[in-house]
Amino acid sequence: MEKETYLNWYRQMVLIRRFEQRCAELYQLGKIGGFLHLYIGQEAVAVGSIAARKEGDHVITAYRDHAHALAVGADPNALMAELMGKETGISKGRGGSMHLADVNLQFWGGYAVVGGHLPRAVGIALAENYRGTDKGVLCYFGDGSSNIGYFHESLNLAGVWDLPVVFIVENNQYGMGTAIGRSTAAKSMLDRAPGYGMTGVLVNGMDVVEVYEATLQAFERIRNGEGPQFLELTTYRFEGHSMGDPLRYRTKDEVEKWREDDPIGILERRLHSEYGTEQKELDKIDEDVEAIVEEAVLFAEQSPLPPLDSLFDNIYVEA
Repeated sequence: MEKETYLNWYRQMVLIRRFEQRCAELYQLGKIGGFLHLYIGQEAVAVGSIAARKEGDHVITAYRDHAHALAVGADPNALMAELMGKETGISKGRGGSMHLADVNLQFWGGYAVVGGHLPRAVGIALAENYRGTDKGVLCYFGDGSSNIGYFHESLNLAGVWDLPVVFIVENNQYGMGTAIGRSTAAKSMLDRAPGYGMTGVLVNGMDVVEVYEATLQAFERIRNGEGPQFLELTTYRFEGHSMGDPLRYRTKDEVEKWREDDPIGILERRLHSEYGTEQKELDKIDEDVEAIVEEAVLFAEQSPLPPLDSLFDNIYVEA
């Protein structure tokens, strides 16, 4: 792996972290409304896996979607404007935090209904099969979604039809405030995969390099005609389920233990040990990212709200 690749991943993860921190601040100031689900602590999952896709591969995820949007290359200005409900937002201010999407980047959202996007991932993969392409689909979901009917129906059809989907369960240990051991009979997410003809692979979701390598191998298998793939990425969200989460269900010691494996820190240590990267080089990236995020905030604050006469736009197909 080249040093520049590591530095690029570092920049992406720091951008996601700082973007999310700024979103939290703006939410508390009342400038971002609705629900807000932060990705702090899980950055290696989105960055490492999306780095493994090739041009044309699709990405679809649930409502904790800011990081995926940034990782596919969406404009931070348009994302921040969307979060503030502005006309210049990536969904023109109509979607907000949970409904980010960019058709030009094959990024299909951003879905608020738990598990509701899994059938769409299967449909996208089926369409690529009909077209005879070698394009695949990255489908992300949380551990809580694995108990939803959409999950079982989607994995079953993907298995029956040998569809090119890489199913990625972001196991952050909790479905909202319920620990996985209290809500799921299976001892591991991997136990779900064989029932649908898939071999599950367990991956350290805190290490961006391990995530990248596992996802790259999964893509190779689907392109070789080996059918859908199932990856369980163990990770942890450092913040609450959403901004209104009081976090009474986990201890401070538990959170601090996971923070010892901060994904940004893991990559930073790799850069120091494998390439002798000086701290000032990383500090410069941090400064550049800070400027990008502040520019996005300024852009969003200065952007107009959607005009009232556009309230019913994009509801019906215009002949």
